[in-house]
Amino acid sequence: MLKLEIDIRLQRGSFPLNMSAHVQEPVSGVFGHSGSGKTTLLHCIAGLVKPDTGLMALNGTLLFDSSQKVMIPPHRRHIGLVFQDAQLFPHLSVLDNLLYGYRRLSPNQRRFELGPVVELLEIGPLLERRPSQLSGGEKQRVALGRALLYSPQLLLLDEPLAALDERLKKQILPFLRRVRDVGIPMLYISHSMDEILYLTNTVTLVDHGRIIGHGPYLDVLGQANSSELASGLDMRNVWEVTILENLREHGYSVAALGQERLILPPAPTTAVGGRTVISVRAAQIALSRQHIEGITIQNQLPGKILRIIHRRHGALVEIDVGVGVAVVAEVNGKTVEDLDLCKGDKLYCLIKAQSVEYPES
Repeated sequence: MLKLEIDIRLQRGSFPLNMSAHVQEPVSGVFGHSGSGKTTLLHCIAGLVKPDTGLMALNGTLLFDSSQKVMIPPHRRHIGLVFQDAQLFPHLSVLDNLLYGYRRLSPNQRRFELGPVVELLEIGPLLERRPSQLSGGEKQRVALGRALLYSPQLLLLDEPLAALDERLKKQILPFLRRVRDVGIPMLYISHSMDEILYLTNTVTLVDHGRIIGHGPYLDVLGQANSSELASGLDMRNVWEVTILENLREHGYSVAALGQERLILPPAPTTAVGGRTVISVRAAQIALSRQHIEGITIQNQLPGKILRIIHRRHGALVEIDVGVGVAVVAEVNGKTVEDLDLCKGDKLYCLIKAQSVEYPES
């Protein structure tokens, strides 16, 4: 379990940084526009930048405390770092890059061994190569492996996909989920909310050098002090489903989402019985007071409104469609008025099969 306490202040030229938060979730996304201060926050946590005043503690250990003149150097913080440009050692092979931090640990500090990490990230064929012989996606997988083999108590990822094209991003995202599932606490910094929501529902919003919201994504969107920054964000539902049928010759697959069945585009690689991740933009989900017959929208999920979060030009409606499964629909203000939507109302979520995407393919 992660327990990160941050209460720091730093003046960088004319830009003031004033960050305060308690992060306890195992995986948290840090979102902010360019220049908001999110990378500076990461550098402070890693020990690459020293705050002017305040304190930081990780799992009960002080990293920085200006009042006690404590400043733990980066190499003693045992924090792993992955940057957008991988930053591999060009003169070392992939194998030696992977083992760089691992070799500096005592045997009782090592949580992971080379073999399982190589298998996890599918980098076995790359071990004898040099970084100059790797693609961008391969470099990022090696950087992830090197960070894992360092057995960090916290993994910081600073825009790790920003330098990659869409094809490579979709290659790396599944590996990031695998790293998440290994159990190492992560802070994932990005200006892409889609990437963050693919990994976690917990978000920290950073704006003008301040943390203006932290917690479950929808809770953060409902906080008054974050509404302006959040108003332009494109909300996306990300669900893990089980493939029940693959009828590629007919152009569709059938999947289970909680207790409901969904008609989807053909699942690219997942076999029947396997699990895969799908996503649907909140703006592409329609709402109805009743089940509608005779239309082409085949996915009509019954549910009950959990809450309505009002935004600048409309609202986000969270609907419970089964045990542990929620759907978020984005509607305009007229829809809220015309349907007289209220918490507890029963309605149907209408999802076109072709609006469903597979982030990993």
